[in-house]
Amino acid sequence: MLRLLHVDSSARPGRSGEQPHGSHTRRLSARFVRRWQALRPQDAVTYRDVGACPPKAVTGGWVHAAFTPPAQRAPWMQAALAESDTLVDELIDADLVVIGVPMYNFGMPSTLKAWIDNIVRVGRTFGFDRARAGEPYWPLLADQRKRAVLLGSRGDYGYGPGERLDANNHVEAGVMTPLRYIGIETFDCVAIEYDEFADERLHASIADAEVAVDALVERLAHEVAAQREAA
Repeated sequence: MLRLLHVDSSARPGRSGEQPHGSHTRRLSARFVRRWQALRPQDAVTYRDVGACPPKAVTGGWVHAAFTPPAQRAPWMQAALAESDTLVDELIDADLVVIGVPMYNFGMPSTLKAWIDNIVRVGRTFGFDRARAGEPYWPLLADQRKRAVLLGSRGDYGYGPGERLDANNHVEAGVMTPLRYIGIETFDCVAIEYDEFADERLHASIADAEVAVDALVERLAHEVAAQREAA
């Protein structure tokens, strides 16, 4: 059985195509998970909607608690890290992380950034030792073969690698950099563009993205099955 963590971060509560002004990323992530479950109904899915229920922002007290050895933490420190512990547990348990991440002002939503800040945890998802030779930091999830799928949406067009607005796109890199830091190295990305134009180009982009999501599900499910057979 594979364990999938589904994370949505759009501020829009509904899905495009189902509700007026619905979210394109919720549409894509729901499609991915629905088709995945159709192919692999035995797999477990955990859902986390950080757009509707944002994690608490990291504070000075949170940092103090996180860098205090667990055996030395006061009750208030344990309370400060309780939500983070839950989010980290969900991530550690997952084999595949599917994230709906719209572009807000060229970057990810603040709610997803709060989730990332809570799951990049010293002693849990990355190690730190000042006395360690070379780099004092190292990923703790590197040997778990996790992978992530980023399903995005953008108001304009041309944000892909080498395209006209590539330098302004801080979404995928902004998510992948911290996830690589903790040991997730394999990513797949699909995005809808032209949202602000709301014309036939948007409709074509949605159709292309859905085809890409379907193909991605088929490929990843096939790879998972092949890996399980070879194990």
